[in-house]
Amino acid sequence: MSELIELPSYDELPELEGVGVRHAWDVWGRDDELGSINLVTPARVARAAAAVRTGELVSLDLPLDLPNPPLFGRQAYQHGVFALNRNEMDDRLDAFHPQASTQWDALSHVRCREHGYWGGRTQNPTEGPMGLGIDRWADHGIAGRGVLIDVAGWMQDQGRAWDAHQPVPVTTDDLQAILEAEGVVLEAGDILCVRFGWVSAYRALDGAGRAAYATDPVFAGLRADEGMARMLWNAHPAALLCDNPAVEVLPGDPAVGSLHRRLLPSLGLALGEMFDFDKLAARCRAAGRYEFFFVAAPLKIPNGLGSPGNAVGIL
Repeated sequence: MSELIELPSYDELPELEGVGVRHAWDVWGRDDELGSINLVTPARVARAAAAVRTGELVSLDLPLDLPNPPLFGRQAYQHGVFALNRNEMDDRLDAFHPQASTQWDALSHVRCREHGYWGGRTQNPTEGPMGLGIDRWADHGIAGRGVLIDVAGWMQDQGRAWDAHQPVPVTTDDLQAILEAEGVVLEAGDILCVRFGWVSAYRALDGAGRAAYATDPVFAGLRADEGMARMLWNAHPAALLCDNPAVEVLPGDPAVGSLHRRLLPSLGLALGEMFDFDKLAARCRAAGRYEFFFVAAPLKIPNGLGSPGNAVGIL
């Protein structure tokens, strides 16, 4: 369906009064439940499969018990193993936060102040189903051409000091320069995978360092300004996934605003965080190509606000 309509440019989108944020609620209709996942079409998936060269599978998820301790006040899940009977074993998760590790943010995860969630829905998910659960994306399926935007690798090549655990905003100029260096031209429906090197930096922390970091997480990320929203919308990706915990830089600048607010409830852009792109980056660098076939299967949690990533890159 989405390949048959001409998507408006960012500056053609209407603005939400009082917040200075443009919205795409009328692009697929106010009752739409998919947002940018509408751009995952059979034709695009079939074309993206041509990116497979070797067939190597690369997991893009962290283990479910990382970060440990979890960030942002989430609890660590409890994993119990028990016997169903003499011959069969089973296990169970308790206190499981689907967004505590590699995660998808459903369209019901963040609202745009009084204007509500995607499509202008003002009901909170705490009040019951409101049509934007992660199960909608799980039902539709997520696959397409993955594009690795290796910020950390590019910074290293440029000889620039880089620490993914410092609050450095990555700009649209940076992203354009990285894509040019990688020889990548973005296409509608791409799955953008941005590597800041956060996972590498986190893995380098010892237990005490991880415990301290959980109380005060700081990290590099995308600059949250309107220019970033404009660039991303005009590229028309199906999803934006990052290896840091929030896509945007933290702490953010209140004068710049919230990138989550600009992207998730307003533009319907599927977001993911804490994806593990380290092995993928090494493979892409060795091959000299930064595209691959991306496949993910979020958990079909009815009305869920998020899900583990369950993602694989196929090279």
